[in-house]
Amino acid sequence: MVTSRQNAGQPLSQFVHGLPRELGALAFVDAAPDFALAEQADLFFLAVPHGTAAPYAVALREAGKTVVDLSADFRTTDPAVYKEFYDHDHPAPALLPEAVYGIPEIHRGRLKSAKLIAAPGCFPTSIILPLAPFLSAGWVETGSIVVTSLTGVSGAGRKLELRLLFGEVSDNMYTYGVPKHRHLGEIEQELSLAAGEKVTITFVPHLVPIHRGMLSTITARLTQPKTDADVHALLQEAYGQEPFVEVLPPGQMPESRHVANSNRIEVAARIDGRTNRLLLFSSLDNLGKGNASQAIQAANLAFGLDETSGLT
Repeated sequence: MVTSRQNAGQPLSQFVHGLPRELGALAFVDAAPDFALAEQADLFFLAVPHGTAAPYAVALREAGKTVVDLSADFRTTDPAVYKEFYDHDHPAPALLPEAVYGIPEIHRGRLKSAKLIAAPGCFPTSIILPLAPFLSAGWVETGSIVVTSLTGVSGAGRKLELRLLFGEVSDNMYTYGVPKHRHLGEIEQELSLAAGEKVTITFVPHLVPIHRGMLSTITARLTQPKTDADVHALLQEAYGQEPFVEVLPPGQMPESRHVANSNRIEVAARIDGRTNRLLLFSSLDNLGKGNASQAIQAANLAFGLDETSGLT
């Protein structure tokens, strides 16, 4: 079942192209926040803006359904942090304690029993996954982290907005959301959990003229001298057995085209001996591992399915 208030009655194929025929033929049905349709399924994905998702989540959880929310409504555990970054009170604070942040490689154990999953943002996934092992190991100074990320325009959704029109984006690049991008709340929350202490970072996102894809570069001062072999080994130890994380061998760098239209993320690490800094790199598809397909990966865990089901 696919739902949409705005597009009710129209086929999914009119809005999402390239789907298998039986999926494209599904017609959107309207779904009010009381969700009278809840009895038709056990699992619901919410793909609506922040603030809009929470009423649906409340109704569905009261009906005992499992919910995967792709908005920001349940990504931060502290309602004060939500208000700081989204400029309004949290719409359903009572649900926050049961929400599980949906990066499987970080929270696999909790996701296996989750009933409310907060699908992460694309920027956070590209930053948290490569950096978390180094924070957990105590290899970097927590106050020295600087991140630069490049994202394709699809990360902004499909809304009509002047700055997202082809004529504005094509042959152009620009920085936005500085110095306090909305994703910082969830990024710093998860990095702080990995480090065991409060982590605050500098984050500079850029929009680049591609449809989909994301590349992040992370730098941080080392707490002790390390080699390229050391940092590669730590990434390999953390993610070498993960089905959707590719730790690139020394000398190779992530590229967005390598992970396009997939649930994969590439990560790599180097040492800058001149400045005693760790350099981390990652690439993912901002609509795949950065959002929708990672939400499916997390849902697979919640229902005891093969984690890779539907994603390979």
